Amino acid sequence: MEINFVTGKGGVGKSAVAAALALRRARAGFRTILVELGDQSYFRDYLDLKEVQYRPQAIKIGGVQFDLAQWSGQECLKDYALHILKIESLYRLFFENAVSRALVNVAPALPELSILGKITSGPPRNVGPKLPYDVIVVDAYASGHFMALLNAPAGLAAAVKFGPMGEQVRSIDSVLHDQEICHFYVVTLPEELPVVEGLELAHNINKRLQIKPKLLLNRCLFFEEELLTELEQENSAADHLPSFSKYLLELNLRQRLMQDRLLKSGYSTETLPWVLSFDTKNVLEKLSQELKI
Repeated sequence: MEINFVTGKGGVGKSAVAAALALRRARAGFRTILVELGDQSYFRDYLDLKEVQYRPQAIKIGGVQFDLAQWSGQECLKDYALHILKIESLYRLFFENAVSRALVNVAPALPELSILGKITSGPPRNVGPKLPYDVIVVDAYASGHFMALLNAPAGLAAAVKFGPMGEQVRSIDSVLHDQEICHFYVVTLPEELPVVEGLELAHNINKRLQIKPKLLLNRCLFFEEELLTELEQENSAADHLPSFSKYLLELNLRQRLMQDRLLKSGYSTETLPWVLSFDTKNVLEKLSQELKI
């Protein structure tokens, strides 16, 4: 089992990168599921789908098929409870009443624990409904919410020392610490603020799990030396207002500086191009080809 968490500051393209990673794993022959977290689906509009549900659905990009699902804490909890109770009427009796709903709503980190329990339910835990996949790619929450997700098991484990609940959260936390199973990717952009926040998030993940995430520098426009020479010549010959070639030269310089900053951070870093296309499936195909992970 391989679990890939893709996170980053909002707006950096983490969902597209997560989908490209799922496509890459599926193309390699692995049974792959792409999971987006939360109550609203990004991929419904991005991939022009009627809906994205808890139950996985098959999607195909460039002749390659993988599954897509959207998981929320409430649905993950229901799935696990039904697996244990076996009968839906019993689930409704125990969970769908005013008292139980109130307790679930105020229980600290229960939605996050339910989601992580579902994600890590395969080997070596083997808890709950089976997931028939070799690879799970998680389009995870953005920065702060993602750390709340990762911190949930340790927080409850500290509060609950004994009993089945304590055993479960410790087993979830153990899987998160397993570098053979869990891999973490922080997507950022070659701009000052996203790089600063991306590095901070990477430090927090490393501090929490002792696993160094990989940094993915997305939407880069790096030019070949020949083109840079042409742009420099055009800009030096311009006798009017600052030319577009000057803008491109400055953009290339800023992006190179941000790349150097990440390379010197001590984290493994990979650069992804800015795919200039309105065809979203074409964007995912191009990104999946560029990924080296």
